[in-house]
Amino acid sequence: MGKGESNIIGRRLANSYLSSVISISLVLLLVGIASLLLVNARSVSDYFKENMQVSVLLKQNVGEDSARKFQKTLDGMRFIRSSEFISKEQGEHEMAELLGDDFLSVFETSPIPVSIDVTLDADYVSADSLEMVKNEISRSPLVDEVVYQRSLVDTLNANLSRISMVIGVFIALLLFISFVLINNTVRLNVYARRFTVHTMRLVGATKAFIRGPFLVQSVFQGLFSAFIAIIALVAILFVIRREFLQLFSVFRLELLLVVMGIVVASGVLICFISTWFVVGKLVSLKKDELYY
Repeated sequence: MGKGESNIIGRRLANSYLSSVISISLVLLLVGIASLLLVNARSVSDYFKENMQVSVLLKQNVGEDSARKFQKTLDGMRFIRSSEFISKEQGEHEMAELLGDDFLSVFETSPIPVSIDVTLDADYVSADSLEMVKNEISRSPLVDEVVYQRSLVDTLNANLSRISMVIGVFIALLLFISFVLINNTVRLNVYARRFTVHTMRLVGATKAFIRGPFLVQSVFQGLFSAFIAIIALVAILFVIRREFLQLFSVFRLELLLVVMGIVVASGVLICFISTWFVVGKLVSLKKDELYY
């Protein structure tokens, strides 16, 4: 074999390796994005739940001083995340925006009571827990009514459950597709050296000896591809943070390390397993089968 031919083969192998790394990196990037959604599913769920308000309507004879003291009592309850005091004037202004400026003209006195809007810890935003919260707050003689949209709560919990299920199915399908794509990419890369494998087998090399260099290379290939995928994922998160700061605040950054671990483990394992089976199949090929 001449020097020129060796250089051509070397360039082909290098191009094959580079294309394999790029293909695997793109697949691992998708795995990383899906994993980021999965590990932050609870955070996203909590974000929506903790932005749902429960209105505590106080009795008409309750003054603002008493209401503000009661607000401090609410803030000390284990299930209250935050509270907002709504004065009569503020309540009247909000109602005027909804019903018109003259809506109070039909009443002798303002029917709008002092109220306190509270948000709950996410663990308490469910039908059963909200009833418990309602009963506990209603024990106060200052409280006239505790109002929340039960249909909204049921819809929110049902939709979040469906979204989590869809994400889980999507990730399972994505991992399967990733394995197929990476397996095909690795198979093409290894298959290009089938004659080298055949030569090693003819001189008496064992399967383990032949597999060794390919498996080591597959590990480095998986690590390198995962590294590129992680850089791309961090770049995407940087863009999201700059353009959609509120959306970015939902994600827990400490879980990014978990996502990176998933990407690295997926890249290494899939490349290793694919190479193990592909090289094992090549070792078993007869000479005539090398040309097909």
